[in-house]
Amino acid sequence: MALSTVTVSAVMKDSFRTEIQCSNPFVIDQPVGAGGKNEGPNPLEVFVSSLPACICAIARIVAMQRGIALRGVEAHAEADIDKNFLLGKTTEGRAGFVAIRVKVKIDADMTEAEKVAFLHEVEKRCPIADNMAGTTSITAHVVA
Repeated sequence: MALSTVTVSAVMKDSFRTEIQCSNPFVIDQPVGAGGKNEGPNPLEVFVSSLPACICAIARIVAMQRGIALRGVEAHAEADIDKNFLLGKTTEGRAGFVAIRVKVKIDADMTEAEKVAFLHEVEKRCPIADNMAGTTSITAHVVA
């Protein structure tokens, strides 16, 4: 096993603005209607967007490794969530997404069956898909 650690930091600023420090810093916020200033995507959009972004990246890796002339990949994700739970209006259900659907368009000289097999390999190797579908331990600690 060759473990590698990915590190990011988040700092809450005024209103719902959160500044993310990583290889390419960015801002997460909420829409104006939800109390934010709409200065960036909200946390749910960031989470969901990581799946199609990872599918695109892993598709490129798999294609390069297999010598496939991949002209492009388009991935569209949509996810269902019960916002009443996260807003504390109910204790029934769960805070997370209950379903995530991804539609993937692969531009390469492959048959439909080859595209399906290719996408299956991409999904299998995608760390974001693996984390969304599986269980990863999460620990949070209060620090001084």
